[in-house]
Amino acid sequence: MSEEKSKKRILIVEDDSFVMDIYQTKLSQSGYDVVGADNGLEALKKIEEDGSFDLMLLDIVMPYMDGLEVLQKVKSDDKNKDLPIILLTNLSQKEEVDKGLELGASDYLIKSHFTPSEVLEKIKGYLDK
Repeated sequence: MSEEKSKKRILIVEDDSFVMDIYQTKLSQSGYDVVGADNGLEALKKIEEDGSFDLMLLDIVMPYMDGLEVLQKVKSDDKNKDLPIILLTNLSQKEEVDKGLELGASDYLIKSHFTPSEVLEKIKGYLDK
């Protein structure tokens, strides 16, 4: 069936398994094909191996490689420069927000300020463009 083909693919990069589970469940129930990575290095590996994602939800504070480094590496690759990346984090310092947006993030959501349903609406906004 063609529906399988048209499913939008989302990569969630989040080191907190509880948060990861919430978003994976919410997005899967909403009809998205969701792939998870629990650190920046794993995320880059999945992008390299699996390539075609429609959107990335990216945590900033993670082991091995933080989200801003991941963002910078992904955006520096021509084939991913247009990938919408939403930073989803607990950090709300203005410098972090500015740096993330400067590096090419599409949006910046503070976890404690948004419910998973609100994050889903943001994601739909980017994927329906």
